[in-house]
Amino acid sequence: MPQSWIIAGGACLATILVLVVWRCRASRRTQGCTAQTALHGLISAASIVTLMGLWWLVTTLHLVEPLFMPSPETVAKTFHHVLFQGYRGTTLLEHLGYSMYRVLTGFGLAVATAVPLGLIMGRNAILRAVVDPLIEMYRPLPPLAYYTLLIVWLGIGDTSKIALLYLAAFPPIYISTMTAVRQVPISRIECARCLGISGWPLLRRVIFPSALPGIFIGLRVSIGFTYTTLVSSEIVAAVNGIGWLVLDAGRFLRTDLIFVGIITMGATGLLLDRLIRIMETLVVPWKEE
Repeated sequence: MPQSWIIAGGACLATILVLVVWRCRASRRTQGCTAQTALHGLISAASIVTLMGLWWLVTTLHLVEPLFMPSPETVAKTFHHVLFQGYRGTTLLEHLGYSMYRVLTGFGLAVATAVPLGLIMGRNAILRAVVDPLIEMYRPLPPLAYYTLLIVWLGIGDTSKIALLYLAAFPPIYISTMTAVRQVPISRIECARCLGISGWPLLRRVIFPSALPGIFIGLRVSIGFTYTTLVSSEIVAAVNGIGWLVLDAGRFLRTDLIFVGIITMGATGLLLDRLIRIMETLVVPWKEE
């Protein structure tokens, strides 16, 4: 049996198991792991298997030149080589580690600042009028538009890259937090005040828990946008990182390596999103499915 079939079969089986387990976990609070839940997981896995099958069919029939679309077996061999032998002296896991350090640091700083600021802005219209224009002014800008300034101010090291990722992660979290706070039912706040809760206890015990579902939506949007900006942050003066690996491979038309990098980034992004969703089920157990 060809090596590509073994790898593809193992990947498909692992995908099916992961999706079924995730569906069961997501639905256990309301209805448990039913046959319908397992069926949905199998359907999701089948779509991935179908895509893999089409990829294999197109490359096997030579409908596309290998330079533009390498076969699954070629990509699997390249993945194995980069994973253990490395690319330009650095293994795939090391490249991924550098990228995760930058992404998670920038994202973590954004969470630590955007959530408190969003809570405050949601309750204070005057401060919101002061801060909102500043954030709305830079939010639509493409990252490369101000990345040059960050390099001039902070240098070409990781500091400027983390700052870029921080600025990319900040607006979705801030906006979702502020919007969630403003959408807290006024009746809930008035009831808390009737019970003698006000000030900081009101914010901590009533408003913040009520806004958590909206905050987690912002976290999911933010981590995706931050990961997208990663390639921009590693395009200048970088010698490592998964984004740099893809860009460097493109200079030499290494499409097999580009596929490895894209698949790795996609799988990692999916994992990060799943981790946030699992955290949401633990922190916000009262949220309806």
